[in-house]
Parts: sequence; C-alpha cells; structure tokens
Amino acid sequence: MSYETTPTTTDVRWPGATSELDPAPDHGETSYTGHGRLAGKRALITGGDSGIGRAVAIAYAREGAHVVIGHLPEEREDAASTLELVRAEGVTGLGVEVDVRTPAANAALVQQAVAEVGGIDILVANAAYQMAQPGGLEDYSPEQVQRVYETNVFGTLWLVQAARPHLEAGASIIVTTSIQAYSPSEALLDYASTKAALNNLVVNLAGDLGPDGIRVNAVAPGPIWTPLIPATMPEDKVKSFGQDTPLGRMGQPVELAGAYVFLASDDASYVSGTVIGVTGGKPVF
Repeated sequence: MSYETTPTTTDVRWPGATSELDPAPDHGETSYTGHGRLAGKRALITGGDSGIGRAVAIAYAREGAHVVIGHLPEEREDAASTLELVRAEGVTGLGVEVDVRTPAANAALVQQAVAEVGGIDILVANAAYQMAQPGGLEDYSPEQVQRVYETNVFGTLWLVQAARPHLEAGASIIVTTSIQAYSPSEALLDYASTKAALNNLVVNLAGDLGPDGIRVNAVAPGPIWTPLIPATMPEDKVKSFGQDTPLGRMGQPVELAGAYVFLASDDASYVSGTVIGVTGGKPVF
C-alpha cells in the first residue's frame, strides 16, 4: 500500500484532532480486515480516541473484541468517531473521559470498563503526552516534565495496578513505548526518558505477573502520523517527519495494528517481556 510521505498540516493546537490532519491518517477504516482472532475478548485502551489508539480499537473490534477507550475531555469528538467505527462491528464500544495521571482516575476507568463489559482480557496502556522543546534543557519547565512523567510512566503503572485484580491467566498487557527510548531526540528529552522507563517496566511486570499467566509486552512505534505530531513539534520537524527512517517516510497508525493484535491474541501465548518495534527500519536495541 502506498502512503503520502510529506505532511501538509504543520501546526495545530494541542491535543489536535484527526480532522485537522492533511494527509488524513489511515487507522484501518477501510484497510484493516479482521479474522476473529480476538472473538469475545474485552479490551481497555487508553488514548483510544485517535492515532495509534484508534487504529488498535478498530482492529480489535474487527477481530471480535469488545472495546473500552479512555480519552481526555478535549478529545471527545475524535472518541465519538472511533466508537462509531467500533460499534459498527457489532461489539460493545464505550468511551470514558479520563486523565490518567492519578491512581484514582485509573481506578475509576477500570471500574467503568469492568462494569460495562464484565472484565478485562486485554489492557493497552497507550495514553501519552509530549511537547518538544528545541531550545534546550533550560526550556523544560517543572510543570511539563511532571506532566510527561505523570501521564506516560505513572499513568501506566496506576492503570496496571488498578486492572490487576481483574486480570486472569491468559490476559495480555501491551504498553506503547517508542523509538525514542532507543534513539532519543534532544527536543524530546523528557518524553524519550519516559519511554525508556516503560521498556524497563514492561520487563519487570512480565516477571512479576508471568507466574499468574499474564503476559506483558510493548510496541515501540517509530514516526507515526497522528494529531500529536503537528500539535507538539516545530514546523520544520513536522515537514520532514519520518524521512530519516530507512523506509524514508512516516508510518500510518494502521501499520501498527497488526503488532497489537498479535500480542493480544493466543498466537503470542509464549511471548512476554519483549518489545516489538514498528519503526520504518530504525533499530530497537
């Protein structure tokens, strides 16, 4: 499949909206075909309104899973569009407005998900925050660094902690990390460090939860075209986004869907504690 390689949209207000992006990202709306690999499973996806989260939600629904997505109030419009696509597959689709930065917020999210679909078989910790600071170290305010860590690292830990009592043998936890964990950009110093922390967390959680039959893995995306990119990065970086990969282009959200489906499925029954890179050829080691 051929995709546009150069973004036209270069500047939007955070958190951005899918409708603002040119070219329009491919989340699998017409390109993803399911094969029943997750039939009857129940998935909770944070950051499920747009970008990678939307692609995963669509793929899971087309594979037969019931889907609950968490999203910020500012992302309500995108969330509604995602849920319409999910419900079109004849499965349950629920959206919960949540800011994942506190234990209480994650506990409430999990409670609503369990109440709606009866449990959790697949937990996808995908919510993230970044804001590029090309000026250097002195431009990283305490407020920004705190928000990045609270969203990316603490939010993931609180989410898994809240969901743990509802996870049974065979459950799968999938964390979205990043190529930034391996090849960090100076302008994303704080964000990159959180993604490295998440890689470590995945390994430790896999060891902790493995004896109970719960698998924990990560997907490390490369440069993927989502609203977060023009909403958080300088215009010059957006214009060249993805061109430094061996494949020479940015990726589309749907191009990650297969990795998330595999890790959630019984095909990955002996896969735990690993990171799958979907990076356009950039190394993850």
